[in-house]
Amino acid sequence: MSYQALYRKFRPQEFEDVKGQDHIVTTLKNQIKADRIGHAYLFCGTRGTGKTTVAKIFAKAVNCEHPIDGSPCGECASCRAITEGSSMNVIEIDAASNNGVDNIRQIREEVAYRPTEGRYKVYIIDEVHMLSAGAFNALLKTLEEPPSYVIFILATTEAHKIPITILSRCQRYDFHRISIDTIAARLTDLMQQENVDVDERAIRYVAKAGDGSMRDALSLLDQCIAFHLGETLTYENVLEVLGAVDTEVFSHLLRYVLDENVAGAISTLGELVDEGRELGQLVNDFTWYLRNLLLIQSSDDMEEVLDISKDNLEALKEEAKLIKPQTLIRYIRVFSELSNQVRYASQKRILIEIALIKLCKPQMETDYESVLDRITSIEKKLEKGIAVAAANPAVSQVSSNSVPQQPVKKELPKAIPDDIKKVGENWKSIISEIGANTKVYLNKAVPTLGPASELMLVLDDENAYEYLSENRAGCLDNLSLMIEKRIGKTVDVTIRRNDSGISAKETVPDLSALIDFEIEEENEIKIRRTLK
Repeated sequence: MSYQALYRKFRPQEFEDVKGQDHIVTTLKNQIKADRIGHAYLFCGTRGTGKTTVAKIFAKAVNCEHPIDGSPCGECASCRAITEGSSMNVIEIDAASNNGVDNIRQIREEVAYRPTEGRYKVYIIDEVHMLSAGAFNALLKTLEEPPSYVIFILATTEAHKIPITILSRCQRYDFHRISIDTIAARLTDLMQQENVDVDERAIRYVAKAGDGSMRDALSLLDQCIAFHLGETLTYENVLEVLGAVDTEVFSHLLRYVLDENVAGAISTLGELVDEGRELGQLVNDFTWYLRNLLLIQSSDDMEEVLDISKDNLEALKEEAKLIKPQTLIRYIRVFSELSNQVRYASQKRILIEIALIKLCKPQMETDYESVLDRITSIEKKLEKGIAVAAANPAVSQVSSNSVPQQPVKKELPKAIPDDIKKVGENWKSIISEIGANTKVYLNKAVPTLGPASELMLVLDDENAYEYLSENRAGCLDNLSLMIEKRIGKTVDVTIRRNDSGISAKETVPDLSALIDFEIEEENEIKIRRTLK
């Protein structure tokens, strides 16, 4: 027989072999022992946690001729047939490829016939959330009142996509992500059965890489064993096969960043690329490393949460002393944003290099965390006696006695062109007549007087600016037509992006607001004169 993957070869055949789902196994065994078997079950949970496996074991148990404590014996004809996949009583359906109304109608026709052998016909519908709306509706009545000899087991990774009418007809069981300890213990046991020498550290890394999925962990371990067939599988071998990076490398990388050594950080990245490390995994692992440092700084009792060896824990504690929490938070933010970008990027290396430069040079960013990093960097240089010069004339010197100045709002000239004044008076009514999409973005603009006495729209929102710029013909030309229609004159319209970091309403005069105020004031004077 050809080679069989580990996750298939060691798939549990009885409830006792299922790991990490004791709350579900105990409940199902009790139902079988008490003969309180339901007619519809919904198994929810992430991939590789045992949903389909438990469904098959349950199907064997309810049809077993000699069940043992609610678990199938595995020896009777019914158990053997189900294990071999030749039983007519267990029907597995992949809803991803059989998701139409006709497929469900076929099930409704089949349930009318009793099982030829055994007590129950069990329908296991995998990835049930993939069924169409029509298929769900066709399943409703049968699921609610099936014949006494039929059991439905629905399995899904996305329970939120299942209609509430289906959920209310099922007993729901949520499969938990399996802990690293549980996965590692299972892998160790299986490697002993396979007579394969594996380091404990390598086992734990594979268990962690499985991310709560026993199947994923077994597949990764299978891959590592195949690459180093006949050898002892070491921690270094696992890192090499999975394209992962050791924490010692992250320590060197972090120290380069803290020293603002861009060349050293980029050189380390280049070495990892040359070694064939997977860059997406590198980003995730470095983010995880930074998270561990932050947790160590947050509390003294983090050994169990971190799940790392004592040697690594001591090394992390030393690293944590070198960096401030707010700096770590900025690093984690930068790399968390990077992980989403790298996933679909064609130039992953360039994105990671930019992120490392951002970490080394906080002056490249203008957010609060970056400013704190820049202040910390200046303090370090002053402590070492290094003279600090202003790198950017736009950035004022930092002083303990300095008081932040409020932005000075520009004032409109006293003589405003009549056509621009009329636009301000009618601004709200003008944009109300424009199409829905354009109106949304124009509402975010601050109308003001441009340098050439034109109508200038200043925008804080980058998306609004890009939309109006890219659709200038359809948006601004349409706005000009509406203005001409309202005031009887043609007005030039320009747009400008406000990138000062301060709201446009605080930096440029709002033409419509100021003119509205003047109009109200004039009307009030007229009313007073009339009363007199």
